[in-house]
Amino acid sequence: MDDSLYDEFGNYIGPELSGSEEEDEEEVEEDEDMAEAEALANARMDMIQNAGAQNFPDDDEEPIENAVVLHEDKKYYPSAEEVYGAETETLVMEEDAQPLEVPIIAPVKQKKLEVLERAPLPTYYSNEFLAGLMTNPELVRNVAIVGHLHHGKTLVMDMFVEQTHEVRHEWRDNERPMRFTDTRLDEQERAISLKMVPMSLVMEGSSGKSYLLNLIDTPGHINFNDEVSAALRLADGMLLVVDAAEGVMVVTEKAVKQAIMEGLPICLLISKVDRLITELKLPPADAYHKLRHTIEEVNALITTYSGGNEELLVSPTRGNVGFSSAQSGWSFTLQSFSKLYCEVYGVHMDAAEFARRLWGDVYYHSDTRTFRKKAPERGGERSFVQFILEPLYKIYAQVLGEHDSGVKEMLGTFGVQLKPSAFKKDVKPLLKEACTRIFGTATGLVDMMVKHVERTYTGPQTGDIVDHMKACNPRGPLVIHIAKLFPKTDVSAFDALGRILSGTVKPGDRVRVLGEAYTPEDEEDSAVAEVTKVWVYQARYRIPLTKALAGNWVLLEGLDATITKTATIVPEYLDEDVHIFRPLQFQTQAVVKIAVEPLNPSELPKMVEGLRKINKSYPLAVTKVEESGEHAILGTGEIYLDSLMKDLRELYAEVEVKVADPVVAFCETVVETSSLRCFAETPNKRNKLTMIAEPLEKGLAEDIESGAVDISWPRRRLGEFFTTRYDWDVLAARSVWAFGPQRAGPNILMDDTLPTDVDKSLLSAVRDSVVQGFQWGTREGPLCDEPIRNVKFKILGAEIAPEPLARGGGQIIPTARRVCYSAFLMATPRLVEPVYYVEIQTPADCITAIYAVLGKRRGHVTADVPKPGTPIFIVKAFLPVIESFGFETDLRYHTQGQAFCLSVFDHWQIVPGDPLDRSVELRPLEPAPVNALARELMVKTRRRKGMSEDVSIHKFFDDPMLIELARQDADLEKFV
Repeated sequence: MDDSLYDEFGNYIGPELSGSEEEDEEEVEEDEDMAEAEALANARMDMIQNAGAQNFPDDDEEPIENAVVLHEDKKYYPSAEEVYGAETETLVMEEDAQPLEVPIIAPVKQKKLEVLERAPLPTYYSNEFLAGLMTNPELVRNVAIVGHLHHGKTLVMDMFVEQTHEVRHEWRDNERPMRFTDTRLDEQERAISLKMVPMSLVMEGSSGKSYLLNLIDTPGHINFNDEVSAALRLADGMLLVVDAAEGVMVVTEKAVKQAIMEGLPICLLISKVDRLITELKLPPADAYHKLRHTIEEVNALITTYSGGNEELLVSPTRGNVGFSSAQSGWSFTLQSFSKLYCEVYGVHMDAAEFARRLWGDVYYHSDTRTFRKKAPERGGERSFVQFILEPLYKIYAQVLGEHDSGVKEMLGTFGVQLKPSAFKKDVKPLLKEACTRIFGTATGLVDMMVKHVERTYTGPQTGDIVDHMKACNPRGPLVIHIAKLFPKTDVSAFDALGRILSGTVKPGDRVRVLGEAYTPEDEEDSAVAEVTKVWVYQARYRIPLTKALAGNWVLLEGLDATITKTATIVPEYLDEDVHIFRPLQFQTQAVVKIAVEPLNPSELPKMVEGLRKINKSYPLAVTKVEESGEHAILGTGEIYLDSLMKDLRELYAEVEVKVADPVVAFCETVVETSSLRCFAETPNKRNKLTMIAEPLEKGLAEDIESGAVDISWPRRRLGEFFTTRYDWDVLAARSVWAFGPQRAGPNILMDDTLPTDVDKSLLSAVRDSVVQGFQWGTREGPLCDEPIRNVKFKILGAEIAPEPLARGGGQIIPTARRVCYSAFLMATPRLVEPVYYVEIQTPADCITAIYAVLGKRRGHVTADVPKPGTPIFIVKAFLPVIESFGFETDLRYHTQGQAFCLSVFDHWQIVPGDPLDRSVELRPLEPAPVNALARELMVKTRRRKGMSEDVSIHKFFDDPMLIELARQDADLEKFV
């Protein structure tokens, strides 16, 4: 067979046959040869497919091993379709599918979010020992460390870390605090905490017994108080840190109120006691009175918010008050100090009885060697001054002002010897090492937290599952309360921090995630997820666990997809009805609003996704889309929004975002009762609702928002609340239909109809639709689409169609909303603005300038009092939030930087003026007079939202209602 007549595939490519018989015979022979070759090729192709042969190589490449010889040196290379199946597609691309600057396989992004340790710091205990303690809930204590800004919470955590970890030398020798729990880069740069960070530490008590202390370092700035709320929800108790020099401040007050609201015991730690010695230079006797005054201030707050419950009070003799100077590395309680005396002097006595005599008006009589409440005749100091403060002052005086020989002699009395290299250090490191050696580790604080922090549960109190949670049963059904989400290093997802109240969780467990809107009747807000990893959170590193038992905090991966703020985790299948843990209750509100949009409009989806992550990361942040289409973010203050926007730009969205000038979230209210009975008819003219609106009693709105009254209570209990606290009559108290907006909104809907006038059965049939219309109306008021506040809506009449089709939700809901609006507008509507409580620390010579700055911004001072034992004055004032932008800068400018202020939302107040007064003339670029302020704010808010400049009554009043209004106006003119 002539190879020149065939190609490399065995196909005939020779000249066409002539058609003669000889040629026909040759053609038949050739056909037989081709058929034989084709059969051979098919047989060998099957062998090639089984062997996994590859595609054809180029001519200049080496032939592949599985190439099949068909005709001598001609080889057949099967295609990808023949090798891998008929569904395989081969694409020949003549140019790159993506730009050269885009990698084919993108690297994993490690965003500069946190300061993380490449390897965990070595600890003085093993991870196995920590995991072993986790299995015994009796040895676990969950404590939130809370206090005012710069009162030393993070420094206390540093002290604990140094006593449990082998800290690197550059941290030990550096005078700057390491701030171990400030894991974010911006926290390190600003030297303040912005996020709560948990850390689990194994620490010994004075008896040598080890305990697992789950501690949370919380922010001290009032703008980030929402992080404190999340921390307290997971904790069993609160360690309240108060600066010895500054005493009780605004965050201290909020923390005490929040802890009592959550039912948590309080332990007090007076920090930075060294400031009394080195900075204020108080004599020991005056330092005692300063410390005593601080404890009395805290107890006054506890008495105020607990209703006089003396069991919650703190006292050094009770053992729930500690003293520390974290910068100098020491801490003690009266009990631990008395034990130190026993160890140093080798005295065999009852340390607890000695500690009980170390506080208060107790004096030591050396002649009789007894303690009495009466001072000796020749005079003497109180026992706390004599036995604690004077030795402490002596230590500081010797180390800071004496020669090395004097320091060695002093340390020798405590049985402490330092290496010669220690005396070559600077004063602060030497003082820290000396104090650490004298006082030892924080066993006193450990004993305090172990004794006074108990396990508690605040969830729903029904069902067998509650018994498992109260018993902290690791073999019970799994129940985890998720209170905080932490972003991963690449911020692609979030890990959920929660507390296991019952059961055991392991990687691979399938669980059900219940959101904040879940109820046993409405299970829409729930989803099934799989726990992929379980960790113990150690601030800058994590310890993986094979399982975690009840009573502990855990960090879980794989659950964040359906969690917005908080969640309840239960098994995938559970027979018993499950209730969720209540959402977080905050001591402040998000009242400052900014509008954002991407610089490049095509990046809007990225920004929206970033806003979703912001909503997960910040407990109190609110992100929403206004009717005009703008994306709005609500926060607590300027530094809160600054931190939020930094995260949005650099971490979550990675787009450049434009930000509008900050504005304020307003509310709408009424100050009188509706001037006439307002009614509205449904579009089909078959139903008619009549209502009036009037202001709520003073304090009732705050009770609803704080949870003092709940609409889900039984009818009898709800009635008793209104009759006893607000003197409502029984009929009115039992006719409350709803609170709104949401379940805890500051407005009330009541059924004030009589059975003789209204068919109650038909009215009950449309109750849900009327409530929905009421909720809709109170969520977006008629003045400028802001929420309605402090208004009581009464249903006075109802004509309901008997046919169900004629009284559907489509007919009733918008009608109920419209009649709420008409009743609202006839009750003298007013605009309500939020007001900050401002606390300013200042020297006495700056008070006049502070009054001037506040006066220009509609603020007013409520008190200016000196801080006992310090040259500082505390100025307390109220300032409208809309006037607060730039206030801190203005304040520091006029006081040459000597004044420092913190602002927190306090209450709502009515804006001066009538927002519906059309006689007010608003001039561009000119501030409106005070009596026209409400009109100006309403008009500008409506313009910003893309609404018409004024409220149109035709939008909310039916034609019959307009005719009635015209008739009343005519009657009024006749009367005049």
